[in-house]
Amino acid sequence: MGRPELPLPQLHAFVVLAEELHFGHAATRLGIAQPPLSQQIRRLEDKVGYPLFSREPGRISLTPAGRELLPAAQHALTHLAEGLAAAREVGSGKAGRLRIGFAASLALTVLPSLLRTFRERFPGVGLDIQEMTTTPQLAALRERTIDIGLVREPPNDDPELDFGTVLTEPFVAVLSTSHPLAAQRVVRVEQLANCPFVLLPRAVGPPLYDQIADLCITAGFTPQVTQHAVEWQTVCALVETGLGVSLAPESIRRIRLKGVAFRRIDPDTVRTRVAVAWRKNDSNPLVPGILAALNQDPPDRL
Repeated sequence: MGRPELPLPQLHAFVVLAEELHFGHAATRLGIAQPPLSQQIRRLEDKVGYPLFSREPGRISLTPAGRELLPAAQHALTHLAEGLAAAREVGSGKAGRLRIGFAASLALTVLPSLLRTFRERFPGVGLDIQEMTTTPQLAALRERTIDIGLVREPPNDDPELDFGTVLTEPFVAVLSTSHPLAAQRVVRVEQLANCPFVLLPRAVGPPLYDQIADLCITAGFTPQVTQHAVEWQTVCALVETGLGVSLAPESIRRIRLKGVAFRRIDPDTVRTRVAVAWRKNDSNPLVPGILAALNQDPPDRL
């Protein structure tokens, strides 16, 4: 069955007249004169092929065809009004769904306050939260499978993406509590020269990996990475077992493991950057909303 070609003014005029059963009252509600109202009804009856109203002196009533059409017409107009209202909400950025990617370590710092502020400002927006490391997030943004990314050490320039710094933080040494260096309040980076390292694979975040490697190279050695883990929680768990040491962003110390010690390092001059990432010229009205939420309630600096 093809879609019926029913202009909205005709359908609206029919419903109002069916509710009023009086041409004068219906015309007043519609804000038009009676002759145009009569013309709208006649055109609709021509499309139906049968009279919708029985017209008698001083009285009109719905015909069987009119009574059959009325619920469907009311339903259509109601759903259209609801659809228009929903479209306006989405268009204004007050409704819809926003897909957010985030690096796991940011669940300890940036993510909670960001989501809380955004949900307070936009309670009608649904959120799809996806945990992924930096490189997959950048790919997902380009492929339009997420709308916003919370990443570490984004590229300095990207033809498709924009970035805004959320915070910067120093690095700390991650040690087993049984490690001799855990007795120190500050660990010199060169003291880690002969230790096996546990790190994230370079592929999941090349700039962050290179920052850690450069810290070691500046201290006179190349880190001997003997174990890899794709999440910092796992890195800490492997350090706890004594499989090695690590250098990590300071927020990682919020991972509470009894057998792991976090110590400040010397030199303490390098900072890792946490950034929000989004597509350039993105037309999604929800994107400016979450960027504004970040600006309004930035996370605590560490």
